[in-house]
Amino acid sequence: MADAVILETYIEAAKAKGAGQRFAFVTDNHTDFSVLDGNFKLPHPDVASAFSKIRSMYFVNLAECLRKVDPSFVSEVEWLALQEQPRGISELIKAHELFFDQVWYNRHKYHMWEIEKGKVRVVTRDEWDRLVAKNKKNHSKLIVDSVYKMAKAAALRVEKKHGKENLGPWTDFEWGMINGKLSAIRWMLSDEWDMLDS
Repeated sequence: MADAVILETYIEAAKAKGAGQRFAFVTDNHTDFSVLDGNFKLPHPDVASAFSKIRSMYFVNLAECLRKVDPSFVSEVEWLALQEQPRGISELIKAHELFFDQVWYNRHKYHMWEIEKGKVRVVTRDEWDRLVAKNKKNHSKLIVDSVYKMAKAAALRVEKKHGKENLGPWTDFEWGMINGKLSAIRWMLSDEWDMLDS
């Protein structure tokens, strides 16, 4: 959506141009703004009327734009163009969603194993309140029956969403990588390091 706002702003500015002014729109988002099949250096038909070869030009990289304006800039810009572009926010959020679900699912499966082995007991809300009031350490040994049912239903949704084959089991190293990726993405999205709540 942010890219669309930028394009609309550009189109408005280009329409209001004075005599002798030239405009160039430079984007690497050829998925949204370029011809879908064929030459992605051409603008998409939906926005093509906003561009021309001279007054309002369309480019998919900065080097080509500067080559048109002043070829002496090109060598430095071409080097910069070879550097990898940062990932977009939507790609980060999509990856975050997968890693979050993988970490949550792993913790859920471990919790189900604890219940199966008798290390954690399913209790009613009244039992929980009574037993935790008696000893706060009991909270790690108990799960309320309604929470247990919701967790099982949530696990089925996660399995359906990602497929069981994308939810483990994996080695400790692989789980470490998934947790590390989740932590890094959360840091990029403004959380503190090592924030791995699920």
